[in-house]
Amino acid sequence: MPNGVRKADLPTKLCVACGRPFTWRKKWARDWDQVRYCSDACRTRGVREPTPTERPKTR
Repeated sequence: MPNGVRKADLPTKLCVACGRPFTWRKKWARDWDQVRYCSDACRTRGVREPTPTERPKTR
């Protein structure tokens, strides 16, 4: 039997730069509460404005 936790049971967050979900990683164990980005590329890009297709439609 393998030890550990299934990936589906790990906590997830949404990346503030790209909006994609990402899961907990062991290297983030100490500071999971402060993790905001899914990758270094998103971290350097930072928060971006949503494209017109991503903006909610208002009427």
